[in-house]
Amino acid sequence: MSASAVWSDSSSLNTAADTALRLAAQFWFLVAVTGQWIFVFYVAVAYGRSAPQGDFEAWNRVMPNGHLPGDTVGNIAIGVHLLLAVVIMAGGPLQLVPSIRRRFPRFHRWTGRFYIPAVVLTSIAGLYMIWGRPRSAGHLVQHLGISLDAVLIVVFAALALRYALARKLKTHSEWALRLFMVVNGVWFFRVGLMFWIAVNGGPAGFNPKTFTGPALDVLSFADYLLPLAMLELYRLTKERAGTRGRFAMAATLVLLTLAMGAGIVIAAIGMWLPRI
Repeated sequence: MSASAVWSDSSSLNTAADTALRLAAQFWFLVAVTGQWIFVFYVAVAYGRSAPQGDFEAWNRVMPNGHLPGDTVGNIAIGVHLLLAVVIMAGGPLQLVPSIRRRFPRFHRWTGRFYIPAVVLTSIAGLYMIWGRPRSAGHLVQHLGISLDAVLIVVFAALALRYALARKLKTHSEWALRLFMVVNGVWFFRVGLMFWIAVNGGPAGFNPKTFTGPALDVLSFADYLLPLAMLELYRLTKERAGTRGRFAMAATLVLLTLAMGAGIVIAAIGMWLPRI
């Protein structure tokens, strides 16, 4: 075989590996955003339908201690958290679509100016919900996991803003992607939990009544640290890995996406849509 033929084969494999990795990432993003928008619809209907009627007790049928009589500050924190969560999860993915950034830069900048303070405020409200109100489920390890997620959201938001203001757009995009992962930790938790229950044929490694157990302790950290780790592995693979490494990463992303998609379907059918 001639040198030119070897080079041609190698070039074709490199192109195929790049294409596979790109399509796998797009597949993951499409499935994730679809699942998040289903969740947004559920939250908007399940909580928003009763709020204008003043029927805040209905929140307690969906969220333990969702509304506590006399706890004005806590109830406001819950309302702010839910309202901003809907807006953040509905509009946040649009920040990451390259064609939108290129064609509508002003829209990207203005939504970003809302997104950054919104995720910070939501995190602060979430911390108050964890540490400032009575808790009917979970225990300390889970609360620490959620709290670390909130801290990372604030830190990553600050870094994304810093590099945007400095016009270091590549670094800004990297921190924006990391921010996207940790912002969706609560959503990843729900999807991951449903997948775990389905794989095990029911609750395994935790008590569904008290909502405590090692499986939930691990998931309370893994729901955002695992997506973060996969993001960094994807970035390193894209920049440095050879052909085999990129094919392996693409296959890994596809498998993770299928697992995530299964969790989304199970959560939607078994938990979200029946409550609407």
